[in-house]
Amino acid sequence: MEETGQLKRAMIDASAGAISGAISRTVTSPLDVIKIRFQVQLEPTSSWALLRKEFSAPSKYTGMLQATKDIFREEGVPGFWRGNVPALLMVMPYTAIQFTVLHKLKTLAAGSSKTENHINLSPYLSYISGALAGCAATLGSYPFDLLRTVLASQGEPKIYPNMRSAFVDIARTRGIRGLYAGLSPTLVEIIPYAGLQFGTYDTFKRWAMAWNRSSSSNTSLPTTEDLSSFQLFLCGLAAGTCAKLVCHPLDVVKKRFQIEGLQRHPRYGARVEHRAYRNMLDALQRILKAEGWAGLYKGIVPSTVKAAPAGAVTFVAYELTSDWLESVLTSEPSH
Repeated sequence: MEETGQLKRAMIDASAGAISGAISRTVTSPLDVIKIRFQVQLEPTSSWALLRKEFSAPSKYTGMLQATKDIFREEGVPGFWRGNVPALLMVMPYTAIQFTVLHKLKTLAAGSSKTENHINLSPYLSYISGALAGCAATLGSYPFDLLRTVLASQGEPKIYPNMRSAFVDIARTRGIRGLYAGLSPTLVEIIPYAGLQFGTYDTFKRWAMAWNRSSSSNTSLPTTEDLSSFQLFLCGLAAGTCAKLVCHPLDVVKKRFQIEGLQRHPRYGARVEHRAYRNMLDALQRILKAEGWAGLYKGIVPSTVKAAPAGAVTFVAYELTSDWLESVLTSEPSH
């Protein structure tokens, strides 16, 4: 009976995680495409940086509004959802694995599989559980993340018409290891990112519950069910923003590794040559030297703007879907 309950819980976590991830990724895809275009552009991504230094080549993208107009003019509305298929194929197993592993780790730490008991875990255990869950999810879905970056960064004219052609060419020219290019900075990034995201989310939920209790005459202990969808949205919003601001430079490095050697039309500026960076530290140093601190924070505006709703939508969709699935699967059939 206990094994059946654990299997049912794992199914709920995996399904709710996959659904919430798919909704969040699709809603925020336009911001993700703009972010990726900024991150893989070697030239400055702001007009201010162009005025401050002399650059021999003009920048393709110099701001969010300008990038949005250019992508819409050259690629139409579908341009903002470029690479969304591999993104969904990546994010659905990613969030499914992430939430399943997270719930299992919290169950082990709390000694209970009930979600309401997990809110009492120490922030330290919440951070550790989130980091380990993020690592497991990254390893299980990484090639789709790479294919998403490649397709979203290429612009027009397209080098790869679809995901299959990109997969075949990368596997042929760079081998299976090529499908895991940038995995090291991704894992280094995901540990603080997932840890911060889930740790701060739990912390903000505890604060919201305490606030609800202090502003209410109800003397009973608050539970996560007392939080409104709007409060969950704000908690997810704050958690996603905090995590993204801290970890963005490693995301830039990851994207550079993912698209090294990729052919692009000259109008998109200089490309990242094959084996341009020896390792993660070398990439950080070279970007810092050639592009300054601004280079490590390319795409930070669309990334932060995206991280907030993405985190919020993911958490709210997960909580609502999880509650709904639990009520459906645990309801007694009528006789």
